[in-house]
Amino acid sequence: MKIMLDTNVVLDAIAAREPFRKDTDAIFALIGKNILTGYVTASSVTDIYYVLRRKLSDDTCRKALWHLFDLFSAVPVFQEDCEEALGVPMEDFEDALIYVCARKSGVDYIVTRDEGFLKTNNAISPSDFLALAPF
Repeated sequence: MKIMLDTNVVLDAIAAREPFRKDTDAIFALIGKNILTGYVTASSVTDIYYVLRRKLSDDTCRKALWHLFDLFSAVPVFQEDCEEALGVPMEDFEDALIYVCARKSGVDYIVTRDEGFLKTNNAISPSDFLALAPF
């Protein structure tokens, strides 16, 4: 099964944000065991670095990203993806871009905590995702 993680879910795991950490750690573990295939967008990677860098050193942030790349594949974001996302009827452009990239990548689910994003096709919360499948 292929899943794409929204930026907020990746940050929950890397930054150990409570009370979300338990579910995100479980998802990361399933990806690490090759039970799931995990994806993030290349644009999410820059956002993740930016948010982490507010509280952590550059070296620590870079190590976190290297670890992320050990588990996840980064999906490229092209101009045509950005243009297509502009036409997606979502209020948050970042979510629309992730939606477009996920669809093009053939993922089964987009895992997010974003309430607005959860209203789209194939978007599911981390806890609902873990309850869905018998891992």
